[in-house]
Order: sequence, then C-alpha cells, then structure tokens
Amino acid sequence: MVRSGTEVTRHRPLLTLLALLALVFALQAAPAHTAQAATPFKVLAFYDGTYDAAHISFDHEANTWFPQAGAQNGFTYTSTTDWSQLNAANLANYQVVMFLDDYPHTASQQSAFQTYVSNGGGFIGFHVSAYNDNTSDWPWYHNTFLGTGTFKSNSWGPTSETLKIEDSGHPATAGLPAAITSSVSEWYSWQNDLRQNPDIDILASMDPSTFPIGTDPNQTWYSGYYPIVWSNRHYKMVYNNFGHNAMDYSTNTTLSSTFASAQQNQLLLQEIKWAAGQSGPVTPPPTVTGPIHGYGGKCVDVAGADTANGTAVQLYDCNGTSAQNWTVGDGRLTALGKCMDVTGAGTANGTKVQLYDCNGSGSQVWQPGAAGSLVNPQSGKCLDATGPSSANGTRLQIWSCTQAANQSWTLPS
Repeated sequence: MVRSGTEVTRHRPLLTLLALLALVFALQAAPAHTAQAATPFKVLAFYDGTYDAAHISFDHEANTWFPQAGAQNGFTYTSTTDWSQLNAANLANYQVVMFLDDYPHTASQQSAFQTYVSNGGGFIGFHVSAYNDNTSDWPWYHNTFLGTGTFKSNSWGPTSETLKIEDSGHPATAGLPAAITSSVSEWYSWQNDLRQNPDIDILASMDPSTFPIGTDPNQTWYSGYYPIVWSNRHYKMVYNNFGHNAMDYSTNTTLSSTFASAQQNQLLLQEIKWAAGQSGPVTPPPTVTGPIHGYGGKCVDVAGADTANGTAVQLYDCNGTSAQNWTVGDGRLTALGKCMDVTGAGTANGTKVQLYDCNGSGSQVWQPGAAGSLVNPQSGKCLDATGPSSANGTRLQIWSCTQAANQSWTLPS
C-alpha cells in the first residue's frame, strides 16, 4: 500500500453442543452462510505475510476463516508462503488458487499460473495482489488478466462502505440486494477505466451514496467511479479490492475484520464456488434468539439491562429478561440492540467484554471453538468467566483458550 502521513509502514453433552454451534454459527467469524450440497473441491492460497501489519492481519484472518468456511461449503483450504508450489504439477491438484497479499514474480511461476487459468482453473485475488508501480513486472497479469494497469491512489484510513451490485445476474452475486455493506478496508484505484474494457465484468462498485470515502482529508475520495469486485469474462476469476484491516500500528492491534460483513462473505463464498466450476447461492442459517448458558448454570447477562455503550456483560441467575435474550447470527452476539464487544479492541488476557454499538469490527466477532468455547478471532482468545467464578455479577472477559468449564457456553436453539 501507499503510506500516508498517519500510517506506520455445561448444560448439554459436548456432541450436542458442537452440533448446535455448527448449525448456529455455520461460518462464524463472519461467514453465516452454508452452501448447498456439491462436489468437494480444493483451494490453494499463496501469501507472503511479511509486509504491512494490516496485510499480515488479513492473512492470519484468512487462514483461520477459510478452513472454517470450507468445512461448511464443500471445499478444503491450504495456504502457503512457498510460491515455488505455483507449478503445473501441484496446481493440477486444486480447483481454485488465491493470492492473498502478492502475486508471483518469477517467470516459471507466472507461466504456470497463466497456463492454469487459461485451462479453466479458478482464481480469487485480494487487495495487494493487484498492487503494482510498474506493469512491466508482468504485463499479461496487470493489463490483460486484471485489466487494471498500474496503481493510481488509495483511500485512507480504512472504512466500511456501501457497495452497488453492478451485475446481479452473475452467480457470485446471486441472492444479494442491490447494495451491500462491505467490511472495513483501505481501497485502491487504478490507471485503467475498467468500464471501457469489454473483457471485464464489474460485479460491485462504490455506491454513490457512500461518499466521502476515507478519514484523512488528504486521501479521501469525494466522488468518482471505483470498481471493487470484478471478473474477466475469459477466465474463472474474481478480484476483490478488499483485504486490509484497520490497525493500531503503535501496538500492532487489529481493529477490524475483513470477514465482518455477512453480505460480503456471501459474495466471496459464491465467487469461490463459481470459480471452482459450481454455481448457486449459499443460504444463511437461521438466526436464533434466547439465553446463553455458562459457568455454574448462570446466564450471560447485560448488567442492569442498560443499553449504554460500555455496559458490563456478566453472569447472572437465569431470569428470562431481555437482558439475557441474545440473538446469535452473522458472527455476532446481540442483546438489547447492541453487540457483545471486546473492550478497546483488546487482545490481552483479562480484557473485559462489554455491550457496544454494532460496528462490524473484529472486536464483535465470535466463532465456535473446542469444548464449547467461543473464540474472538481478532485476539485469538476465548470468552471466559473471570475467576473462575459463577457468582452473580461475574464479569466476562477474554482469556487464552483452556477448554475449562468457565469457557464453555450453550447457545440458544
């Protein structure tokens, strides 16, 4: 990316609980979509994971999210930093290739990839995988395959935006509304106007209602046309202009999740399915509402049924009130119209959990883990009853996952 002046480069048996988690969360961490039965396929993702904390954060998220998504959507996911695996013999084992944060730079790897996609292999690219200062590095990739030419500019800082669905007839956009909400990302613009390229099918662009885009006045977009997701009609490929999380660079803390938007996740999963030679929409699992039971037979409770941001989330005697009525879905846990949130986007053991306005950040994403745990992927920590204690008013926090009883939760069914 281009640097800105502000950026530095026990209530049910375990099997029952796991089955419930699989149903309710399906693709939690944000997926929230389950594919129709289809022939299993294999995805191979390449990345570097060495440049810019925001890109590295996305790599780590992707390598957690995609295996879970694959388990629910009929594909296996393998990731590697060994770009030498981009060869004909190895690629023959996979139906879809991903570039998470770069693209190949040796002639042999570039040739193997071009042959692979020319012969019908699928491709999904993200954000930095299209970045370049000079298209002479690989003209076919930048000018013909992606159609972008060179990088032109970026918005700053990372923001969530409204995306307009441009081609509602493409299998990747099946079932989506006319406009969707993206996850947080930095956004790129390009030298070439993709609308003038007959080979390019733009699937989604920045909706006019979403301007201005950015938080730095010197790198904010106030108008214009910005394609975000597109395909080349001659290949089974889709490029996504997202994959850059918001970061506190001073503490290396991730402040958002690329997989926090259920609609964007649906688009992404349908892209992958189509690139693999399959088609059809993925279907959201049902949203359920009710109490979350935890340590000592107590319920997860919003202290005082208060809706103010920062209100404590605690254990309390189960009482059937709205303060204990949690909606589970879209990777989030919501009560009283707000989300269960890790305070200050913290990642340290003992960081308290609170109620807060739903904002799509990684602090509000929860996914199923071992032994009935609920994991916040941004921190890699588990929802935990402090102490451990089951006394009324016991605060909930995040803590290293231990599979202990004070980290086991039973969700509503």
